[in-house]
Amino acid sequence: MARTKEFDPDAALQSALELFWRRGYEATSMSDLVEHLGIGRASIYATFGSKHELYLKALDRYAETRDPSLLAELSQPGPALPAVRAVVRRFAAEAASPESRLNGCFVTNTAAELAPHDPAAARRVEISWEHVETPLYSALVRAQAQGELPEGRDPHALARMLFVLLQGLRVVGKASNDPARVRDAAEQALALLD
Repeated sequence: MARTKEFDPDAALQSALELFWRRGYEATSMSDLVEHLGIGRASIYATFGSKHELYLKALDRYAETRDPSLLAELSQPGPALPAVRAVVRRFAAEAASPESRLNGCFVTNTAAELAPHDPAAARRVEISWEHVETPLYSALVRAQAQGELPEGRDPHALARMLFVLLQGLRVVGKASNDPARVRDAAEQALALLD
C-alpha cells in the first residue's frame, strides 16, 4: 500500500519557487531544498523529480502567477496607448521596489543564469517573454488603427523595444539602488510613442 504524502506538494512547490527565485539554480543545493522545504530528499525526488525538474516546475508556477492581468490591461476597449504607458510605468515601479532589489524577476534571472545552456529553461523563458511582447504588439497595432500612434511607426519593432526595456528594467532594478535610473529609462522609452 502506498504511503500518503505527509506534506502539501503545492506548498512545497511554492517554497521551492521562493528559494530558487532568491538564490538561483546553481546556488541552491538539494540540501538547501531539504532544509527549506522541511521534507526529505526522497520525498522531493518522488514528488518533483530531480532538482532541475523541480526548478522547471517552480518556473512554470511563477509564469502562471506573474502578470496574469497583462493581457487584460492591454486589451481594454478605448485608447490603447494609456494602457501601454501604465504597464511600462508599473514595471518600472516594480523594478525599483525593495522586493525587486532582493529577487528581481524569476524569468529574467533564469534567462541570465540557465537559458544560454539549458534548452528546457530557454523554452520556458521564451514562452514567458511572448506573453509580454504579444499583448504589447496587439495594443500598439490597435493604437495605430485608432490614430494614437503615427502611421510610420512599426508596432512590432516598438513592442520589441518596450519588451527589451521591461526586461532591462528588471535587471537594473535588481542591481541598482537608484530608482530614478529605471523611472528615467521608462519615461524616455515612452516618449518614443508620441
